[in-house]
Amino acid sequence: MSKAIITRQEKEKQLILENLKTTPIIQVVCQRASISRQTYYRWRAQDKQFAKMADEALFEGKSFINDLSESQLLAAIKDGNLTAVFYWLNHNHPSYANKLELDANLKLDTEKLTPQQEALVTRALKLVGVLSAGEEKGGKNNGA
Repeated sequence: MSKAIITRQEKEKQLILENLKTTPIIQVVCQRASISRQTYYRWRAQDKQFAKMADEALFEGKSFINDLSESQLLAAIKDGNLTAVFYWLNHNHPSYANKLELDANLKLDTEKLTPQQEALVTRALKLVGVLSAGEEKGGKNNGA
């Protein structure tokens, strides 16, 4: 690869990194740098340092947008926007948060299940996190 191409690519990479810090949208940033998304992802795969720097720039860009969004939300609250007020309270005040309570007081009568049914129930309980991988019926946690 010629030195001119390498120099041009380095400039394009720098432009991408700068833009990701304020606009964390890959497609938009690639258009601004006049490269394709495919080129961006190829560079990420080939250049681990660029991939790391791009991840950091994306994080910084998302943080920037989060700060901007929060300031807009606060402005809406100050303007008396009730939707904004409800949103803020639901996400920042424990008394208004959406709640999910799980009461896992289960007792299984596995004597009536076939071995295949028992295996399916055990697998399902493990998948939803009621049983850990090492727990079986009659083990340290019998589902109660």
